[in-house]
Amino acid sequence: MTVNKESTRQALADALKVLAKNKKVVVLNADLAGSNKVAGFAKDYPNRFFQCGVAEQNMVGMACGFALSNKIPFVTSFAAFVPGRVLDQIRVSACYNNIPVKFASTHAGLTVGEDGATHQALEDIAFMRALPNMTVIVPCDYNEAKKALIESAKTPSPVYIRLGRPKLPIITKKTSSFKIGKADVLKRGSDVTIVACGIMVDVALKAAKYLAKKKISVEVINSHTIKPFDSATIIRSVKKTKCIVSAEEHQINGGLGSAVAECLAKLHPTPQEFVAVNDSFGESGLVNELLKKYKLTSTDIEKAVYHVLKRKK
Repeated sequence: MTVNKESTRQALADALKVLAKNKKVVVLNADLAGSNKVAGFAKDYPNRFFQCGVAEQNMVGMACGFALSNKIPFVTSFAAFVPGRVLDQIRVSACYNNIPVKFASTHAGLTVGEDGATHQALEDIAFMRALPNMTVIVPCDYNEAKKALIESAKTPSPVYIRLGRPKLPIITKKTSSFKIGKADVLKRGSDVTIVACGIMVDVALKAAKYLAKKKISVEVINSHTIKPFDSATIIRSVKKTKCIVSAEEHQINGGLGSAVAECLAKLHPTPQEFVAVNDSFGESGLVNELLKKYKLTSTDIEKAVYHVLKRKK
């Protein structure tokens, strides 16, 4: 069976084609228009595209000015640079003043591949979810990314959308509902919950399919919004399954797994296992090799499921 694939960064290009109908939308870029897939917008709407050069801090300041002037600015760069190089400007200028700048960052996570550790943003979710007023979205595929970008333009506060470089399986439908702050249950189950975001949603579904052959019933939740976090959906699931595995292409500290743990500690203590990068930097390599080395495969999720099931007993 042929699986349709596309990158979530391509969704940025296609979402901007829709958003461009609103003349308030402007796009800012830091010398990465081709890689960020915003060159098309620059060509079609040169008066609403601003090439800021390698000056990311200034770019965020400009974007805040646009937002205060009743524009809808999209800041575009690599996740290693936004938020990596501009956390102070995002914190003080955008979040402190609750200015609705949209940060659409591509090339996040290990799947940057050969670009190596310096460009593999593995801490960005933690950075952004710690900031007051910031919404954090990690789409699982092209369709969801496009919807998230379009919806973000309507949000009256700062938004961070985490996008990736490689073409990945499209697992959601164009017609599927999407609501910021509302997790989606993709598969119902009764023995264990797997909650994932980004590329790990597809990996979780593959693990669930294998585990079903072992008579283990898995519930899979796509938590595309890390902040605000949908605690209600998680709690409903774990009250049924009584254990959970979180999976993300991010550091083990501060990301989706931490959001889940905070939720459980406060509302319903439950055994949890974490599938994530275990407090280390990445390295240059092919995507599949990196995911295997850093234990972000369906096999690693399966092992975590077996472990958490033993803890539940």
